[in-house]
Amino acid sequence: MSSLSISSPVGALTIDEADEAIVSVRWGDVAANGSPLLVEAARQLEAYFAGKLSHFDLPLRPSGSDFQLRVWDEMRNIPYGQTRSYGELARAIGAAPRAVGGACGRNPIPIVIPCHRVLAKAGLGGYSGTGGLSTKQTLLALEGALG
Repeated sequence: MSSLSISSPVGALTIDEADEAIVSVRWGDVAANGSPLLVEAARQLEAYFAGKLSHFDLPLRPSGSDFQLRVWDEMRNIPYGQTRSYGELARAIGAAPRAVGGACGRNPIPIVIPCHRVLAKAGLGGYSGTGGLSTKQTLLALEGALG
């Protein structure tokens, strides 16, 4: 697996690649190599944080159960600047909101697979990235999805 780290408004992010697909985005800074795919992923993330990119175009290969993959695929359908509730996402795939929340918390490619766009019925819900709800609020504010 190859990795590349970038600085972002939500802290240092490390992008991981395996078999020519992005497999994770995680918080933290590590040693890096710059494969063409990782350089492109970094470019897209930097453009996203600069407000110049609203849709990622990267090969993704998240590792998870069939159910988690269905949830993550459905999350990718939430447009930039919009949100859905756990319940809405659950109805879209025929599941329970709590199970959807569990899958959101296990998303290995946050930001690119926009789990930050999924909210609780009565508020923000949770966020598993470093910084928790503060990071989720930053991402939603960046997209103009708050207020």
